[in-house]
Amino acid sequence: KNLELLAKKVVEGFITGLHKSPFHGFSVEFAEHRLYNTGESTRHIDWKLFGRTDKLFVKRYEEETNLRCQIVIDVSSSMLFPIETENNKLHFSIHAAAALNELLKQQRDAVGLTLFSDKIEQHYPAKGSPAQQKLIYSALEDLLERKEHNKTSSTVNALHQIAEIIHKRSLVVIFSDMFDNHSDNEELYSALQHLKYKKHEVVLFHVNDKSKELDFKFDNRPYHFIDLESGEQIKLNPNQIKENYILEVQKFINALKLKCGQYHIDFVEADINEGFNNILLTYLIKRNLMIK
Repeated sequence: KNLELLAKKVVEGFITGLHKSPFHGFSVEFAEHRLYNTGESTRHIDWKLFGRTDKLFVKRYEEETNLRCQIVIDVSSSMLFPIETENNKLHFSIHAAAALNELLKQQRDAVGLTLFSDKIEQHYPAKGSPAQQKLIYSALEDLLERKEHNKTSSTVNALHQIAEIIHKRSLVVIFSDMFDNHSDNEELYSALQHLKYKKHEVVLFHVNDKSKELDFKFDNRPYHFIDLESGEQIKLNPNQIKENYILEVQKFINALKLKCGQYHIDFVEADINEGFNNILLTYLIKRNLMIK
């Protein structure tokens, strides 16, 4: 209940800052073709299909008033960084997901939850029922207790699977540091493109500890760096590699941003030190301004 109460409180604050809903359902969705009946309106006749088949077919649409949202959280061990504090990337993602879930619940939208590491660990398809809400909050509460190390990530495989198992057009919101042990960058872009190919709207919250992971701010002394996913260790002085490290990380992020721009994916830089509510509200306000 604590997580749900916190989410409700955060959303109350959001609603004050938002003049209208930042989320809308997809108004109409193509369902199927059916044969044209003489005398009815010709407005929805598929003339391209007529050209190919010489038969008159009408496009039938399904009204979609509510939104379906699938919240996707990376639960691999790299998300437990920084390990000495409760304010790690996973906790940031859980709290942001809970607030987003609460906002959508209040709009009577359908919400689902998917957790992945090197495989999909849990998948609840989007539903709008009270029972579903209990499932989501329960799964998020359990996740707050996670301390498991050496759990690798395969973001690529997970995103491809998610693209295949979400059958209806949805808003897919991903919380991940986008580290992938098994794949190169091109494969990562291809997995994101797969979601767009399936007609989903995609929002990527790139969750990071900017100070340490992006800017590599450490004291000038030797450190033991441990890979939380593989357990591999290396001892070095951060200043020896700082310049090259920052260059490589920036190159990766810039390329990811560029690809997201090309695929019309919302890329949100989510520094955990700024607080999940600030990052989320900033995005929602920006999204509000984009809605005509």
